[in-house]
Amino acid sequence: MRNRRSLTRSPSAARQQGMSLIEIIIVIVLIGAVLAFVGSRVLGGKDRGDYNIAKAQVQTMAGKIESFQMDTGRLPTSLDELVTQPSDVNGWLGPYAKAAELKDPWGHALEYRAPGEGGPFDLVSLGKDGKPGGTSVDGDIRYE
Repeated sequence: MRNRRSLTRSPSAARQQGMSLIEIIIVIVLIGAVLAFVGSRVLGGKDRGDYNIAKAQVQTMAGKIESFQMDTGRLPTSLDELVTQPSDVNGWLGPYAKAAELKDPWGHALEYRAPGEGGPFDLVSLGKDGKPGGTSVDGDIRYE
């Protein structure tokens, strides 16, 4: 009798044959939801970081424009004058900037106007979309 009993399956072992298809689908959906949430956080962080870099870049570039003005006695007519010495300027102690610094983190050229609307000059990054206006990371970043 003892030998026969050991050859038969116990009731608990018979019930545990593996996961059903529904259980597998539920697990895959939950893993997908977690990955989508983490992915959106990571990608959103990059946009936020680029926006903060653009804000700092606009402030830094404004300081370089002011340095140019202090050295030469006038504002640059374009941002290129911060990189390459203009022929008609005395006192130029540049280069004040590198050519790569004339573009925002999204690859769009910084907009510069002298005279500006509310001050001696305007300096603007048009944001991620490269178009005037917008909100969030697509919004304009202005030197103030």
